[in-house]
Amino acid sequence: MSCCRHCSAKLKLELIDLGTSPPSNAYLSPDMLAAPENYFPLRIMVCETCWLVQTLDFAEADKLFSSEYAYFSSFSTTWLQHAAAYVDGMAKRFALGPNSHVVEVASNDGYLLQYVKARGIPCLGIEPTASTASAAREKGIETLEAFFGAGLGASLAAEGRQADLTAANNVLAHVPDINDFVKGFVNLLKPDGVATFEFPHLLRLLAEVQFDTIYHEHFSYLSLTTVVRVFEANGLSVFDVEEIPTHGGSLRVFAQCRTRGKRPLTDRVDAVLTREREAGLSTSEGYERFQVRAEKIKDDFVSFLIEAKRRGKRVVAYGAAAKGNTLLNFAGCRGDLISYVVDRNPAKQGKFLPGSRIPIVSEALLHKDNPDYIVILPWNLKMEVMDQLKRAGVSGAQFVTAIPALEIV
Repeated sequence: MSCCRHCSAKLKLELIDLGTSPPSNAYLSPDMLAAPENYFPLRIMVCETCWLVQTLDFAEADKLFSSEYAYFSSFSTTWLQHAAAYVDGMAKRFALGPNSHVVEVASNDGYLLQYVKARGIPCLGIEPTASTASAAREKGIETLEAFFGAGLGASLAAEGRQADLTAANNVLAHVPDINDFVKGFVNLLKPDGVATFEFPHLLRLLAEVQFDTIYHEHFSYLSLTTVVRVFEANGLSVFDVEEIPTHGGSLRVFAQCRTRGKRPLTDRVDAVLTREREAGLSTSEGYERFQVRAEKIKDDFVSFLIEAKRRGKRVVAYGAAAKGNTLLNFAGCRGDLISYVVDRNPAKQGKFLPGSRIPIVSEALLHKDNPDYIVILPWNLKMEVMDQLKRAGVSGAQFVTAIPALEIV
């Protein structure tokens, strides 16, 4: 029996079993199609002691986030706007300027720090994947290619590189050793420094059956209730929280060193904790029937694809996103049901989706092909994708999303 990666309690309560699949970002080059793929169980458990929701089985982080990692944040206009607004808000709220130091953990291709740099605020990116770190350096952003944890935080502090502000967007869920990761921020922050974390909110995942946000690269699925507990145990204290719309509904948590921070606790923290308590996130009942609800969504999606095929309709997809790979592999979809997937990222074009092996192509093919349906796999970017394709002159196709329920526009 496996143990919780935070508190070491035995894991007994299952949230969902999505079968087996390859890592969602393990895209295949053409010469890899003749070789087998590595499949891993994708089974999610709930710790009934600290209520951390987590993968039961997982691959090593260095295999999931390799030098060929193909997720580049800057290809989403919406995400860039989000990053720019964050930098503007944090600079004003915490009076950041030329004498400040901002560090982003999991800084990807410099999508956020480019706005920090433009303000003349000294900054550093920490990013373990060579492909995205290289892209950040091309923007003039100093980037340290490494996984973050307590040791790295301490060594940077010893070099006099402590941070007034640290940003960690959509990475807290990606770390296998969540305790060591959190301790890194305690070591890195200045005495009055602030750490912000953004992550998809477990409350929304459960309420809207966002099971496709579950994949091997996500080791944890987080509520504020659990984050407060994990942070306190490792030297951080939450003093504020914001609910934001990204990734289908996320939290932005503000934390400070538990023994040194002096910022007052806001009422918003208790408000979110109360909603989570009322939703049953600290009881086993709060996690019941998630498997059944996810399977209904899967069955409705597969039925749509099969019926479209029977009617001779051509179905393609947009966005070679990790969440899309979870959906396609759970549903058992292959190229006979979805001909190809369009993606704007050149690093993905010419490759194939893991598991389903559906080819990834450029947007130009849509203009020649005139499909009947376009399935938007990153449903959280639905409006952005629809507007983008309409502006590009793609017409005639109906747009489809599968989550939280099958919708055809």
